[in-house]
Amino acid sequence: MPRSRPSRPSPRRSRRALIAATLVLVLAAGTYVAVRSLVPVLGPALTGSGCQATAPHQSVLLDTQQASIAATIAGVAHQQSMPRAAVTIAYATAMQESKLHNLDYGDMDSVGVFQQRPSQGWGPTRKLEDPVYATTKFFRALKAVRGYRTMPVYQAAQDVQRSADGSAYIQYEQMAMDMTGAFTGQRGHAVYCWSAAADPRRADLSGVAAGLAGTFGAATAKDATIGPRRTMLVQVTHPKFGWEVATWLVTHATSYGIHQVRFSGYQWRAAAGNSGWIRDAGAPPAGSLELS
Repeated sequence: MPRSRPSRPSPRRSRRALIAATLVLVLAAGTYVAVRSLVPVLGPALTGSGCQATAPHQSVLLDTQQASIAATIAGVAHQQSMPRAAVTIAYATAMQESKLHNLDYGDMDSVGVFQQRPSQGWGPTRKLEDPVYATTKFFRALKAVRGYRTMPVYQAAQDVQRSADGSAYIQYEQMAMDMTGAFTGQRGHAVYCWSAAADPRRADLSGVAAGLAGTFGAATAKDATIGPRRTMLVQVTHPKFGWEVATWLVTHATSYGIHQVRFSGYQWRAAAGNSGWIRDAGAPPAGSLELS
């Protein structure tokens, strides 16, 4: 009995298989690109340290540098009496330009959080790599944009930055709005950080006072007093501002060796990992914030 020949797929079936395989490769590549693009924002989930800003739409995970810069932007906005809209515009801009990182490189001579160019009159490179200075320059330019409070976020950002593609800021608008509510104190105890290793240092309270002065203004540092037990009390004018300062302290905890922050019936402890803010029956009196 003659052997039967194996059947060959028809040309139509071959084309279908080829198309299916191509689609799989395209989808796989798209997924890879999408995941890669999220790494700068969601990095802390992979590294064992980071920060979270809780928000109604979606909580935002940030690494410690991103969170500290976000808190600094909010603090400079307070010092410059800038509205919440300005903070949102700054966040969307910084996410697009540097993923909220303080870069010492960029396109041409661009540097810093906002990728500002010394050759375009933004200031010297050394100063632009200071987030406080860079944010101050950004807000001064934003003030000159007529109607920035009511125009679309991406348009206001583009009017300041003059980038090649102003529409790129659109992708970060919702994230920027969610972050603004958390970092400006509109939502209390919304931001917390965690670290994989305990810090054996004592808190650098003098450094904290200098940082508060540089970010929020001299008046804030003037209202800070160091107690006998190596604690610091900071007097705040209202709860919103108190949470703004508390957020700055928590996001800068690794820089200054801060172990605990207590405010408005809540406390954050570095040793508690990612437990966040917890209720605190022994919190300092109203109008004051304690750290150690």
